Formats: sequence, structure tokens, C-alpha cells
Amino acid sequence: MMPLLAPSKQRSAQITWRFDLPDQKSKLALWFQAVRAFSFTASAVPVLVGSFLAWLEMESGFNWGIFVIALFAGVIYPAATNLISDYFDFIKGVDTKETYGSSKILPSGLMQPKQILRGSIVLWVVGIALGLWLVYLRGMPILILGIIGFIGGIFYTADPIGTKYRGLGEPWVFLMMGPLMVLGGYLVQGLPFGWHVIWVSLPVGFLVAAILQANDFRDIEDDARAGFKTASIAGGRKFAAFFYYFLVIGAYLSVFIMVAAKTISLWSLIVLLTLPLALKLMKAINPKLEKTDPSLALVDVQTAQFHFLFGILLTLSFVLNKFVA
Repeated sequence: MMPLLAPSKQRSAQITWRFDLPDQKSKLALWFQAVRAFSFTASAVPVLVGSFLAWLEMESGFNWGIFVIALFAGVIYPAATNLISDYFDFIKGVDTKETYGSSKILPSGLMQPKQILRGSIVLWVVGIALGLWLVYLRGMPILILGIIGFIGGIFYTADPIGTKYRGLGEPWVFLMMGPLMVLGGYLVQGLPFGWHVIWVSLPVGFLVAAILQANDFRDIEDDARAGFKTASIAGGRKFAAFFYYFLVIGAYLSVFIMVAAKTISLWSLIVLLTLPLALKLMKAINPKLEKTDPSLALVDVQTAQFHFLFGILLTLSFVLNKFVA
């Protein structure tokens, strides 16, 4: 899958973004860059998995309108988080013109920090409005999930918590964009809570965390210079690589276990079609690398594409299970 915003390299080996739009400096293009549109698939997949798991279990009554609202809200929340993350990363000195991470909007001077902060607030307001509509339709469980998601998005980088800077980024993202969002996609269809939904969310959570881990592996030196603590910095490059392997392997292993336990059907093994891509990415995350390598510039984007393909195939397995069981 090609992201809307195609990355390109400059002589400094930093990442900038090229827009396939007539006006390269249009405000719309800048905002697409700022919210990191390529990452929207990571937000959509957990909602798709949770919603289609509900659809599989329902004989009738699946609400497609609610599904669309939930999907849109699921993208809006992380987009707002991306903006506020860029804001705090910039003012804390993490993101510079030389680093790979972020949208590069602020280090490049394309926008001012206050614009990014205001944009984040606007998206939060829209996301909360959509969430409150879902609460009106489905009740207290959605309110609880929405509050957790809001707090999780804000304090991923905001003081005084800043989980990203305290070595808690991966478990935080795993929880927020794994179990939390899959469960939300399931519950908005009016079904009661079931532990099997949490089990089904595990491979999604593992691979969302792998996206962040790929980023942390690449940015060990930059993050260390900025004085932040990540699991990759604490454990070193070898640990960081093996943690990435653990997350990728964990996604496949969890599917195997669920199939064996008959939590999901044999159709879910179609996720094995992604195995060549997984092996390619695991080979790229080389623990012998002693410093940031330009070949890793897009490893987080590529992991996001891997996560998207895996999630789509897992969702497709529910469709096949319903019609070809």
C-alpha cells in the first residue's frame, strides 16, 4: 500500500515529505504531513478487527452507520495524538532537522508550534464529539473507553506523565491501539464484553507496538542525545532488535494459539501470507548496527504497512468464516 505522503531523502539523510499535489505548499498538504496520514491505517485496523468480529457473531443488526462513525473517531484520536506528540517532541528538543522521526513540519519551519497545538485541539474536539454520540447510542462502556483513549493520547508526550519519554511507549501503544480500540469497535455494535475480544486484539496490539519499536530502534542515538529514556536506550541496540522480533513473532504465535483453542477459525491462518514481509523487516532490524543507518529511515512506515496487511487479512478471515464456514 502506498501512503498518501511519499517520503524522500535529502543530502543530509533526513526525511522530508513530497506531496503529489499541484501546490506543494498548500495548507491541506501540510496538514496531511503534520498528522502523518500514512499512519491512519494503524488506527483503522483495530476498529476493523473489532467491528468485523462483532459482525461475525451477529446474525443481524450490524449497524454500518455506527461502524463508520467509530472508524472515523478511531482515526481522529491518533491523528490528534500525532500533532500533540510533534508539538512536545519539538519544544523538548527531540525533533530537529537532523532526526528521522516526526512529521518534520516544526523542525523545517513549515508551521509554528502554536498552529500544531491548535490543530490538535480541533481534532480532539471533533473526536470527543463523535465519541459522545457513540456514548449516547451505546452507553457507559464507550464513555470509559473514550476517556482512557483521551488521557492516553494526551499524556503519551505531555507532562507530567510523558510515557513516551519514560520507556513505556510500547506497552502504552499496545494497550491503546490494541485491546482498547478493538474492544471499542466490538462494543459499539451493542454486544456485551467478552474476554475473547481481548485475545483477538493481541496480534493487533503486538504489531502496533512493533511500529513504535521500529522507530525507537532507528532513533536510539537521537533520543539518547535528547536525554529521554526508552526501552531501546536502556537495553541497547541488541535488546531493541530482539524486542522487535518478539513483537512480530508474538503476533503470529497469538494467532496460532487462538486457532488451536478455537477462539478463531482456521481461516485466520491466512495472516501467514504476510510472513515474507515480516522476515524482510526482521532482517532489516539488524542488532549488529552500531549507529543509525539511513537504510532504516522508513522502517517504521514499512512496519505500519505490514501491520495494515496483517490486520486486513485477519479481518478477511472473519468474513470467510461467516460465509464459508
